[in-house]
Amino acid sequence: MGGISIWQLLIIALIVVLLFGTKKLRSLGGDLGGAVKGFKSAMSSEEEKKAIEDSASEKTAQTEENKTESKDKDKEQV
Repeated sequence: MGGISIWQLLIIALIVVLLFGTKKLRSLGGDLGGAVKGFKSAMSSEEEKKAIEDSASEKTAQTEENKTESKDKDKEQV
């Protein structure tokens, strides 16, 4: 008791199909799929931007370290 059986789910699905029709449900499914795709692509593009920013900041830090090392070497040679 308390759970929804497969028969109850089938009856609910049949009522929904009768109320809305297959064409409207098909278009609703397509719209929902498009929204999920858009959300996933937006999330992946945000992650890519973050990765690019992180790599750029690492490169900047490395070049600053290299400049500092070269200045130290120049001072030692003098």
